[in-house]
Amino acid sequence: MTELLAARAQQVVAIEVDRVLARALQEKFRNKLGIEILEADILQADFATLCRRYQREQCFVFGNLPYYITSPILHRLLDFAGSISGMGLVVQREVADRLSALPGSRHYGYLTVLTRLHTNPHIEFGIPPGAFSPPPHVDSALVTFQMRPKETQLPAEQRKALLEFVKLCFTHKRKNLLNNLAPIYTRERVEAELAAINLSQTIRAEQLALEQFEDLFSRFRAGGRT
Repeated sequence: MTELLAARAQQVVAIEVDRVLARALQEKFRNKLGIEILEADILQADFATLCRRYQREQCFVFGNLPYYITSPILHRLLDFAGSISGMGLVVQREVADRLSALPGSRHYGYLTVLTRLHTNPHIEFGIPPGAFSPPPHVDSALVTFQMRPKETQLPAEQRKALLEFVKLCFTHKRKNLLNNLAPIYTRERVEAELAAINLSQTIRAEQLALEQFEDLFSRFRAGGRT
């Protein structure tokens, strides 16, 4: 993948956490211009610094995500959304369905809202197990992410607070919003805020679009926990 990307991009920085593999790749590409093999943990990578190193405002991220840490990697990448122009990520098909789900879908959840806060995700195509060696026991898919304009991105602290609120809304997926939020804001307050923006008292978190989460969060934040 690194070699194929280098044929199309002016500069490729490949991040590899495995020391043996990283050293082997460094040796393989040591005479190749435009390829840097960085021995590092993707969960610790600073994408803003990497962009500045090559005098770029933004970079494009492409990779096969290890399925067992897909969510932490996505969180890390989206923490640097302002330094990323777009992404193409190979993930487990089930995760791809969650990332691209629409409100009301059984796949829709916290990870969906997190992703849509920064991007417009799209499943490009599915990938069968036989495309990998060794083949995994699940199907995969390539998901592309068109980043939202930087001027529409929330400040870091506000984004963190919104996501904590969304996580609270999805605390018990079988429960409705009223029951998930009442222990924090009181039942009467939640009923009043839902009614104020014309939401049903029995609505569930998976039925809300991103804009509705933002609206509801703003109302609760303005009034405090009373």
